[in-house]
Amino acid sequence: MAKISTICWLAFGAALALGTPSVHAQPAGNAPIKIGELNSYARQAAFTVPYRNGWQLALDEINAKGGVLGRKIEIVSREDGATTGDATRVAEELVTREGAVLLFGSFLSNVGVAMADFANQKKIVYIAAEPLTDAITMAQGNRYTFRIRPNNTMQVGMLVDQAKASGAKRWAIVAPNYEYGQSAAEVFKRLIKERVPGAEVVAEQYPALGKIEAGATVSALEQAKPDGIFNVLFGPDLTQFVREGNTRGLFEDKTVLSLLTGEPEWLLPLKDEVPEGWIVTGYPWDEITDPKHKAFVDAYRAKFKDTPRLGSLLGYMVLYMIRDTIERAGSTDTDALIKALTDAKFDTVIGPVSMRGIDHQATMGAWVGKLALKGATGGMTDWKYFDGTSFMPTEAEVKAVRKD
Repeated sequence: MAKISTICWLAFGAALALGTPSVHAQPAGNAPIKIGELNSYARQAAFTVPYRNGWQLALDEINAKGGVLGRKIEIVSREDGATTGDATRVAEELVTREGAVLLFGSFLSNVGVAMADFANQKKIVYIAAEPLTDAITMAQGNRYTFRIRPNNTMQVGMLVDQAKASGAKRWAIVAPNYEYGQSAAEVFKRLIKERVPGAEVVAEQYPALGKIEAGATVSALEQAKPDGIFNVLFGPDLTQFVREGNTRGLFEDKTVLSLLTGEPEWLLPLKDEVPEGWIVTGYPWDEITDPKHKAFVDAYRAKFKDTPRLGSLLGYMVLYMIRDTIERAGSTDTDALIKALTDAKFDTVIGPVSMRGIDHQATMGAWVGKLALKGATGGMTDWKYFDGTSFMPTEAEVKAVRKD
């Protein structure tokens, strides 16, 4: 009798094991598929609010067409406080309390690194939408973490290529003193010396994020007498730096490479103080003529009565890529999602984008051009879209730093 009971319990346990879904998979049926999203909506609203508008537009479109796998998508969105501690706490709540099958979002790079570590520990897919530090897909990269935007190596590489013909040799760096700024500065120092013979970095300034003392920063750069400046500042720090630099003539007769400054989020607040001639990465949304992109712009403007930002485009793209991933996976099982994302090809509103398998870095590119004053505000001129594929870290570079 004991033997029969043991056999029955073993059979029952085996049946349970076979019937139990994998980690983070939601029960099938008509219940919505829950996806967790977190971001710095309070402290970085200039980028994150348009980004939220973008994924909300995509969500409405997807659900109006029946969702995915016959189920609607539900996004449970939370504020991450722009700190690593708050972000991981919120992420834990999204997974354990809300039952999210995957996570996406975050803005600041240090938060993105913390989220990558969280994903690895909790074995849940995390898609980094905005953070740019190389660490997310390089040194801190892992099986569960994927990134959409071109990383620092890719975007800085695009800018450095544009600087070759300038003749500038003496370079100064100004960057916010946290993960993103430090990462971008290190990439620039490496690439400028590799690609521009004789180039040297003669000054480096790292003001605290959101707390720049523009006068002191500009003065320090002036004293170094550079003929080129690499700028990584954004938001209010950028506005103050530009205003002080314009007043003191810092940018005259200098080549300026500026990461992200052509994005409407950071360009619009400059108004008529736009420093013309800066070589920037950005988003000239109003001049992109591709029909798919134009349809996105028209839908966004109709819904929100506003023009899109780079964040808007990114939020829209990310959710459609998530939709496509779940559809290909055929379920919300974590292993199936990872398999569906790895080396996947996506047809996006800016063209084909692939997710490279060796580092989970997408091939999304960036628009590179020069700043110009257009009426009362600034815009980009002489711009070109650079596909990210040619600027990605090499396979050898990836293998040298990744631990997985």
